[in-house]
Amino acid sequence: MSHRPSSGLAAVSTALLAMSRHLEVRDVLKTIVASARELLDAEYAALGVPDDHGGFAQFVVDGVSDEQWRAIGPLPRQHGILAAMLRDAHPERLADVRKDPRFEGWPSAHPDMSDFLGLPVKDGDETIGALFLANKRCSRLPSSRGEECGFTEEDEELLSILAQHAAIALTNARLYERSRELTIAEERSRLAHELHDAVSQKLFSLRLTAQAAARLVDRDPARAKGELQQVALLAAEAADELRAAVVELRPAALDEDGLVNTLRTHVQVLDRAHTARVTFDSCGVRALPAAQEEALLRVAQEALHNALRHSDAELVAVSLARRGQGAVLSVTDDGKGFEPGTVRRAGRHLGLVSMGDRAGGVGGTLTVESAPGKGTTVEMEVPGG
Repeated sequence: MSHRPSSGLAAVSTALLAMSRHLEVRDVLKTIVASARELLDAEYAALGVPDDHGGFAQFVVDGVSDEQWRAIGPLPRQHGILAAMLRDAHPERLADVRKDPRFEGWPSAHPDMSDFLGLPVKDGDETIGALFLANKRCSRLPSSRGEECGFTEEDEELLSILAQHAAIALTNARLYERSRELTIAEERSRLAHELHDAVSQKLFSLRLTAQAAARLVDRDPARAKGELQQVALLAAEAADELRAAVVELRPAALDEDGLVNTLRTHVQVLDRAHTARVTFDSCGVRALPAAQEEALLRVAQEALHNALRHSDAELVAVSLARRGQGAVLSVTDDGKGFEPGTVRRAGRHLGLVSMGDRAGGVGGTLTVESAPGKGTTVEMEVPGG
């Protein structure tokens, strides 16, 4: 590699450092693909993680727009070159993938590809993924003008180094996520016990108070009315206990469906459950680091709870839009609002402090605008990955 520009080593170092910064599997996959594409100056890059059913559990691409990826259709199956990469577990460097006898074509919306370089990502003897590059760009190499361009043996060596480190990063990310799943399971168990203790006591008191009210309703209507008011109070407290416990659980849908679909489903449920109209709109949002997506979801849930519980709003509008490499969440209601001068008291009451902490914890910002009779807008922005 001595004939390679000195910046090559720096580029490899940058790529490896980028991979080591992330712990979530999805973030690691995206970083590996982007690093490989940039390092080898390819037009397209992809990384597939196989499942046990002849398909891919995850398939991450770089160099293809979101619109083009949607038009391509479902995730690819393990056939043709993709299958060979996973089955034979050795590098493939082709001048034109379309001329290879194993090539089986691609969907009509798929970009046209010619030169191809692919390597397995291995953990010991296990192939845990396959890294693909296509269409080497040679315009920045003066000596290549007029010559056929393609991936070189040196490119293959570089990608091999990247693939070895990618295996380490991916394995570490998987171990981290398994550890986190165990932590979540323990937390769920703890919350279940707390939920049982707290809510069971509330419901027991609720039942006794309702029985007392039933006995008093004929001989002492005034006392019965007081007992019924206590029933309403206990019911509200029990509902709050339930809501607090549920909100603390990370929804599985966030990992499976992504932030946009999870928020849309959450809003649809609230719209059906409340008299206020609740709407959702999204525009151009890309996948974000998992911690940022969870923080956005939690802030949206808290802001929605505030609007529906305290503002007397008729309309609550939730929007999520792309901003630079990140995203901005907005929850706006047309309710009664509050005086900015009372924001300290309101901050405790409406959970604004915890929302600000969530935003700051992922490098984001939170702003709250409100005025009496003018409604409230909670906006959170995150930087992306």
